[in-house]
Amino acid sequence: MRKVLIVDDEKNIRLGLRAMINREFPDAYDFEFACDGEEALALLSASSTDIVITDIRMPVMDGITLINRIQELDWIPAVIILSGYDDFQYAKEAIRCEVKEYLLKPIVRDDLSRTFLRLEKGLQQKEQISEQLTSFLKQREAFKESQLNYLLRHPHLGELDLRAKLVDIDLEWLNDGFQLGVLQYRGIAQGMVHNEFLAQIQAEIGNVPEKFRQRRAHVLDKENQFVLIAEHGELFQYLTERIGEDGYFTYSMGLSVFTYGMTRLQSTYQEAQQALKYTFLQSAPGVIRYESISQKSKQFVLPIEMIKKIANMLGTNRDKEMMALLMEVLDIKTVARFDFAYLEVVSQAFNDLVFDKVFHVYGGESIEILRLFKRVGDISNFNYFHDYYHSVEGLLRRLNDYVRSMKTFYIDHKEMKKAVQYMQDNYQKDLNMTIVSNHVSLNYSYFSQAFKEYTGESFVNYLKKLRIDKARDLLVTREYKVYEISEMVGFENTKHFSRVFKEMEGVSPQEYREQFEAMWPK
Repeated sequence: MRKVLIVDDEKNIRLGLRAMINREFPDAYDFEFACDGEEALALLSASSTDIVITDIRMPVMDGITLINRIQELDWIPAVIILSGYDDFQYAKEAIRCEVKEYLLKPIVRDDLSRTFLRLEKGLQQKEQISEQLTSFLKQREAFKESQLNYLLRHPHLGELDLRAKLVDIDLEWLNDGFQLGVLQYRGIAQGMVHNEFLAQIQAEIGNVPEKFRQRRAHVLDKENQFVLIAEHGELFQYLTERIGEDGYFTYSMGLSVFTYGMTRLQSTYQEAQQALKYTFLQSAPGVIRYESISQKSKQFVLPIEMIKKIANMLGTNRDKEMMALLMEVLDIKTVARFDFAYLEVVSQAFNDLVFDKVFHVYGGESIEILRLFKRVGDISNFNYFHDYYHSVEGLLRRLNDYVRSMKTFYIDHKEMKKAVQYMQDNYQKDLNMTIVSNHVSLNYSYFSQAFKEYTGESFVNYLKKLRIDKARDLLVTREYKVYEISEMVGFENTKHFSRVFKEMEGVSPQEYREQFEAMWPK
């Protein structure tokens, strides 16, 4: 629905115009009213209006002054001049200000109707042109961003090609000097998600103070980092100051050196990316300039032996010593002294020599622990070093407990296997749990629990089943009598043997034997 502003110092004329328009075009327009040009200008500045109908002679600010002031607005409405005077001077001023219609009082309804029909057609054409222009500009901006992204991702592009493509996307001004920053989202501030961050930073850049409005360009790179190029460094200084303000959305920024020349675009991008990496060593959102990190030493020796010691200590009850080594390997002062590659390689060494080793040695169950701490394997999953350090520490503690339990399990497994073998070799003897637990040198109570976990049976039931299994094999032959078999498999008397056999097999030993008599040779 379009908005119409009627400006006239006589209330009856304002209401009469609204009634005439509503009669011809019901429910087509919203109306606002003003009694002079000054009041009308305030309404126009507050919100966009499609059509202004204004009288010429009014107190405070007349219609001619109003239509001149309207030309200064961002959104210029269609204007209809009303006057009771057929004055050529008014007509000339109206034409100069591109007034669409000039109507004499009293207003004739048909004239007003035809005027609105012509205005509606013109407004529709204007909207169509505006939409086409907006679409073209969006396509042009999208093309520029895609080309800029391409150039950043191809650092080995030839100099002539690079120059030509930069000129094609209106970045020849880079020859006059520029600085490049890479901005990365750092966590959640007041529930903000990644896309909201991008919208926020774009709005922030669009609303910078007038003194910072130099030539600039921006693009989202393949790492989902916001790349900003500006003619002068003041814009980055402004953004740097904004980072520290309370309640501000969270990001860190890496800055290149200020330089000249289109062909320096890709090298400045690499500088800013490298500088951004070092914000990882900060404890809060901030900015790192390439100048401050460009001389970091790349001559370092990896503490491989110390990392191997950490791996070897897992599950050995040397927790304090292991954590002391971790603190030494990931000492922030050491990490900050070297090129960032030092930390990246140390992180990879922990993955290869510690975490992966647990998986390979102790099998699939350790995957569950690694899933809980899957972020530790890639430092890019963390915003800051202290978060990474505490996660590595937490994972080591979890793995330490896990390896300790697994070692205990394997020891117990070995001892239980030895106990079962002893029972199979000596089932015919007078066996009890005390004898077997002593044989494998385990505490009586602990052995009872561990044996049940290993076999799924209590010691007594397992021994009964073992003896009855042996008795069944003997009963299917005619070689031994039942009482002899009872003694051979370890029962103290035939009565006890028969009772246990019937309890487990459902028939007595003699009845069980009779089932096989037909198979015996005559």
